[in-house]
Amino acid sequence: MSSYNEKSVTVLGLGPMGRSLAGAFLAAGMPTTVWNRTPGRDQELVEAGAVSAPSAEEAVAASGLTVVCVVNYDASDAILRQSAVTDALKGRTVVNLTADTPDRARDTERWAAGYAISYVDGAIMTPITTIGTPDAVVIYSGPEDLYRKHQPVLDTLGGTHTHLGEEIGRAAAYDIALLDIFWTAMAGYAHALAVAKAEGVSGRELAPFAKGIGAILPPIFEQSAEEMDSGNFSVEGNPITSAASSMAHIVHTSEKHGIDAGMMRAAEGMARRVIGRGHGADGFMRIAEFLGRR
Repeated sequence: MSSYNEKSVTVLGLGPMGRSLAGAFLAAGMPTTVWNRTPGRDQELVEAGAVSAPSAEEAVAASGLTVVCVVNYDASDAILRQSAVTDALKGRTVVNLTADTPDRARDTERWAAGYAISYVDGAIMTPITTIGTPDAVVIYSGPEDLYRKHQPVLDTLGGTHTHLGEEIGRAAAYDIALLDIFWTAMAGYAHALAVAKAEGVSGRELAPFAKGIGAILPPIFEQSAEEMDSGNFSVEGNPITSAASSMAHIVHTSEKHGIDAGMMRAAEGMARRVIGRGHGADGFMRIAEFLGRR
């Protein structure tokens, strides 16, 4: 096994996020080796002091810690599970910041254990521009002692770093749930902008009021989480029957303008099914309990 600096780091994957990660390590004075399947993306990093490895095998052999950030686990598997790369990783640590599902994280943990590779899974929860700043948010799961060992290096990425537990799939589970919120909200906002435009309301006119809706959500999130955890969905003044009625208005107005209302029809349909089961006086979050039934 070749020697390496314990405080060095290798970054596999030099898309926009990977380049930002490597740049943050370099800015913190960390000896950094980089590799990307498609050549030519490392020029600025090399100019900033990074070492460009000619192969993934040589890249991982250069450091005790390898950070992976590629498009998905199909891509990370294609790199890490090459026999030469796997052999070079034995006795070293992989922190995989690639986004995918909890099951893929668990499969990768099993693979790593079979080859004496230490493994931590993680997810980056904030945009590229936050890396290396106080606004970055990164979450991790896996062996806590392993995470703590490499935390001084990982902390140079800036912002908040949270270890969520030893079960390897927890970081991906948080990531999936939080992205569910984000993309569902963005899809809803896109639909709202289309409906508003059809009614002669511009995006600029709507945006200040949309921000107002966003501002009332945090306490609703807290209350809804408590309802879900306690199983008590009784609320005063805002029953799910009222929610279903307002959803029907959105569907009617959308379809009057020829705008697809499939998303809202699905939400209204869930609400109607909950009402049909005798829970019309409960709050909207009763649908979360309904969705969770097998």
